Amino acid sequence: MEGFVQVLEKVDAFIWGIPMMVLLFGTHLFLTIRTGFIQRKTWTGIKLSVTRDDDSPGDVSQFQALTTALASTIGTGNIVGVGTAIFLGGSGAVFWCWITGIFGIATKYGESLIAVKYRVRTPDGKMQGGAMYALERGLHLKWLGVLFALFAAIASLGIGCGTQINAIAEVIEGNVSLPIPRIAIGLVGGVLTAIVILGGIQSIAVVCERLVPFMSIFYVVGCLIILGINYDFLIPAIVTIIKSAFVSQAVAGGLVGRGILAAAQAGMARGLFSNESGLGSAPLVASAAQTRNPVRQALVSSTGTFWDTVVVCLMTGLVLVSTVMKNPAVDVSHMENGGEMTTAAFAQIPVLGPVILVFGIITFAYSTILGWSYYGERCAQYLLGSKAVLVYKLAFVAVVVIGPVVDLNVLWTVADILNALMAIPNLVAVLLLSGVIAQETRRYIDHLDDIDHSEIPLVQR
Repeated sequence: MEGFVQVLEKVDAFIWGIPMMVLLFGTHLFLTIRTGFIQRKTWTGIKLSVTRDDDSPGDVSQFQALTTALASTIGTGNIVGVGTAIFLGGSGAVFWCWITGIFGIATKYGESLIAVKYRVRTPDGKMQGGAMYALERGLHLKWLGVLFALFAAIASLGIGCGTQINAIAEVIEGNVSLPIPRIAIGLVGGVLTAIVILGGIQSIAVVCERLVPFMSIFYVVGCLIILGINYDFLIPAIVTIIKSAFVSQAVAGGLVGRGILAAAQAGMARGLFSNESGLGSAPLVASAAQTRNPVRQALVSSTGTFWDTVVVCLMTGLVLVSTVMKNPAVDVSHMENGGEMTTAAFAQIPVLGPVILVFGIITFAYSTILGWSYYGERCAQYLLGSKAVLVYKLAFVAVVVIGPVVDLNVLWTVADILNALMAIPNLVAVLLLSGVIAQETRRYIDHLDDIDHSEIPLVQR
């Protein structure tokens, strides 16, 4: 197993090397320019997200599509993932994670736009879209669409399922005094997951619509209280994060800045894992939204990256760095992974810290499981037809059951690799269709109430 893990880590380091970072961040920058800095419309997207568009074609409301996407993005990456980024790349990784989120808003906008524009209707009347249909219908590259769907279907079992339930088991084991067997956590998680996902997108969307806002507000308020407790180290933490993004710098508690490459690699990798901009996952549910034109839903979807990374990940990063700096008892140099650092940092906050950590990880992870189950289901249907959906759901639930007993470090490494394999064909679609993105933006950005009368074709899948 140790040799296998080392091979995975080498593959992970290679695939997340400089070329991937250039491709990812370069796409963020390119689309920011191509869309006329679409980030300036973030507030418009926020307002649209709570505006219903019931008369438009789609399976769920714009807000339900957003919260379902947020369910999958606001996950353990926002808590454990940020800790792992700091552990691997130093406190400067928080800066690169945040920067990836700022510019990633444009990529989330672009990929969601083409997902809606090229969506189709299945025989059961459901909407289906995503990178695979953009590649197939927009670029006539069906083989690349098949690869995306294959990678996404497999990734959903790891990124959106195995790592999440494993993190739940980890936090319960470390913070709950009762000896609860890990397999029992898996069984309970499997039952709760099956109850929701067997009801389809409507069932998933209803649960996410109610769960995501509550859990997010609870976590952010909790982080603000902790930052208030750490007020005397807040400014030093911000300065340290910025400085460590570019130079090696020793920090209290064993935090060591590892230079720009390590910080950028760790921060960008965890940033993508967290907000999924460029990954192509969120557009899978964006294409099911009731929206009168592609730009309208694209703006709504792009706000997911803002909430996930610009707000939640930044909060976590500031909490971790300021707490480690304030509490000498937290010695990162003697820890084995980022999860240990996160747990130790939150444990320094009397009563409130462990509660926020446990509640945050359990709710964030469970919501991610629900969101990713829909992503994998859509990809399975694209690959094998509607008959594969039930088989996929049963396999997904099975992974939830066994996930708690699998090694977390292996799961995180595999998740990083699959993230990249999904991202590549999706980024190809976004870049090659950037002209369409720019054209649709010019057409609708100042006329968001206009209706797109393009026909949505019926496919036999």
